[in-house]
Amino acid sequence: MAASSAASAESPHRDVELDTSALRVLAHPLRLNVLTLLRERGPSTATRIAEELGINPGAASYHLRRLASGGLIVDEPGRGTGRERWWKSVHRQSIHDPATAPVEQREAGRAYTQAVAVAAADRLRRAAQEVALLPQEWLEATAYSDFLLHLTPGEADRMKAEISEVIARYRHESGEAPEGSAPVVLQVQAFPVPGTALPPAGDA
Repeated sequence: MAASSAASAESPHRDVELDTSALRVLAHPLRLNVLTLLRERGPSTATRIAEELGINPGAASYHLRRLASGGLIVDEPGRGTGRERWWKSVHRQSIHDPATAPVEQREAGRAYTQAVAVAAADRLRRAAQEVALLPQEWLEATAYSDFLLHLTPGEADRMKAEISEVIARYRHESGEAPEGSAPVVLQVQAFPVPGTALPPAGDA
């Protein structure tokens, strides 16, 4: 399952199963980063997002409009002016499960999954740059690990489901986070070692 998520106090706490149109909108790592920023930090403007992500305000505006066209973000009521629009996420989490998706979504689903992987790698890179600055208690609580497992597709799918159950037990809704907490990104990545599971040439 490919999922882009980040709960925010501003979003209604519900998830969305992505349709083909939304998958195509989100098949862009930078667009995913824009959506994630809105979910993590709450409503924002193109100017603020551009500063946060280090991109051109025009590019931020373009990606915001594309997200809005896919029904993933909306205007924040009562904020903004004619020159500056405020946007907020509509959902807590975007979900696409290739195992249950219809056949016509396969191409769009692959492009989306690739974008999720690229965006996750970029987030990990930015986190790595801050390791030396982390307070000791957070450094001790972080984990950057990988494990080599020999699994069938069915075993990998069952493991994914079990991990999702654990994550659900630790997910706090808005206003319920314990004192002293901070937003924590948990990246769950399970994929065949590159080059080991590709079909023979001509069979794809």
